[in-house]
Amino acid sequence: MSVTDSAAELTRTREPFVQATVVRATKPTSAHAGDTALVRADGSIDGFVGGTCAEASVREYGLMTLSTNQPLLLRIVPGEVAGSSEEGAVTVTNPCLSGGAVEIFLEPRMPAPRMLVVGDSPIAEALADLGRPLGFDVVLVAGEEAAPAAGDAAVVVASHGRGEEPALTAALRHGVPYVGLIASRIRGAGVLAALDVTDEQRSQVHSPAGVDLGGRTAAEIALSVLAEIVAERRARERTAPAPAPVSAVDPVCGMTVAAVDSTPHVELEGTTTWFCCEGCRTTFLADPARYPRAS
Repeated sequence: MSVTDSAAELTRTREPFVQATVVRATKPTSAHAGDTALVRADGSIDGFVGGTCAEASVREYGLMTLSTNQPLLLRIVPGEVAGSSEEGAVTVTNPCLSGGAVEIFLEPRMPAPRMLVVGDSPIAEALADLGRPLGFDVVLVAGEEAAPAAGDAAVVVASHGRGEEPALTAALRHGVPYVGLIASRIRGAGVLAALDVTDEQRSQVHSPAGVDLGGRTAAEIALSVLAEIVAERRARERTAPAPAPVSAVDPVCGMTVAAVDSTPHVELEGTTTWFCCEGCRTTFLADPARYPRAS
């Protein structure tokens, strides 16, 4: 499967990945401008942007790019001089390179956050119309067909009594970050009281959903709900940023590498040691006592 086909398949299945594209290469590096690879969330790499040593840096910074959801220009140069970083770019040294240098643009491709809108009311349709330009993958379903999933960013029930309780219960049990119910305060309280969930889960439902904008039309009410969803998503990003990938140091060459299963590694006496490539792993195994180890 080509890199293009792999990217299309990952996009279809809503799997995050980083597209790594060589934008500049100087001889004698084996990469060429235009070479492309994909870095998956598990650190595996499809395609070619350089040899195994360059891949180690692409894997490390590709995973970092996924965690920040910010593009990055990665410069890989030979030698042992300390690397440097600046806004939007980082330079790393790679003692394994035979020479030359390569610059690789790392672009995160994250699936659009899925918002499940339950109902066929005018408000439900307005939520779909306004949600898509905001970057949401809006799925509009009837109440009886609603199937909230753990990865959903939001579930909004606007079905006016049709299938409300099953949809709300499933969303709460899956831990969906935002769960909203379009209803009056009196009717909404009755619906929430009937849910077979804990009191803590019940308290997480926004009912009536939306920021109080004084809206009256379907579009105005949808706008108030989307404003609330966006505000809560951004607040969570500020207070609970994604954890940075775990890294380790190759004891043979001194490179920093991603500590993931797709990185060459070995376990000895209960300690895992990580390497930039199979060459360093082989050198280590020839005389492990020579090198420090870190779990």
